[in-house]
Amino acid sequence: MANTLLEQFLRAAGLQHLRRLFLTTGLLLTAAVGAAESPTGPVYSFGVVPQQSATELARTWVPLINLLQAKSGLQLRFATAPDIPSFERRLAAGDYDFAYMNPYHYTVFHRQPGYQVFAREKDRLLKGIVVVRKDSPYQALADLRDQTVVFPAPASFAATVLVRASFAGQHIAITPKFVSSHDSVYFNVARGFYPAGGGVIRTFENLEPATRDQMRILWTSQGYTPHAIAAHPRLAAGTVKRLQEAMLALDNDPDGRAVLEGIGFKGIVTAGDADYDAVRNLHLELLEPPTEN
Repeated sequence: MANTLLEQFLRAAGLQHLRRLFLTTGLLLTAAVGAAESPTGPVYSFGVVPQQSATELARTWVPLINLLQAKSGLQLRFATAPDIPSFERRLAAGDYDFAYMNPYHYTVFHRQPGYQVFAREKDRLLKGIVVVRKDSPYQALADLRDQTVVFPAPASFAATVLVRASFAGQHIAITPKFVSSHDSVYFNVARGFYPAGGGVIRTFENLEPATRDQMRILWTSQGYTPHAIAAHPRLAAGTVKRLQEAMLALDNDPDGRAVLEGIGFKGIVTAGDADYDAVRNLHLELLEPPTEN
């Protein structure tokens, strides 16, 4: 089963060239230990927005997918994309049966192709942050005037949109530079390649201490409803309900709490479409849903 999950992950991420490395290190083999025998029936893809590097996503999300599969009886396939714009294109095409997406993505792809939120992270609001090196002289956003600031992608809601809106609202001119993920932002700032970058508290806290300890948070946005866990409308209501119930039960047993800790969650709770109205009220038009042919 572990090799199957490995192949699924590398194929989904477009990283087949890493197969030998993963097989050598046993990274995904370790992640799959303890998973139940694969259920029978349809295979449902579970897409995860690539906020972090492919190896980090595999390390933290594959154990969660394994446990959800065992608890729900659904056959689940972990999926992601090489970068956030690619993930957005796959959402637009309806490639994922289930998907973990940022709040802005949800407001766009709820309209078309019709993803419907059913769960979200427990006890957390999504906040954008600006990080700098600990030894940098910057103490406020205004100190970054005319500097290049690195971001994960144009439509990353908290890490990019909220941060850039704050710069613009304060009339602070910056030059944005887009990279592939939150991890790439933090790497570039920690190494001193760029003076500052946009991220979110959860991915910053999940960094390896050796990297995180080189940086500090310069600025934090107000909070919004966190990432949506949503289902494509082609799925039967009963199928979605089975996965939702498995998710809601995770923080009630040790194995569930362990995998939640791996992705930085305290738990998962029920969510509804109205939870994202505050994001809609920002009237963002960074992406448009696909038109029907």
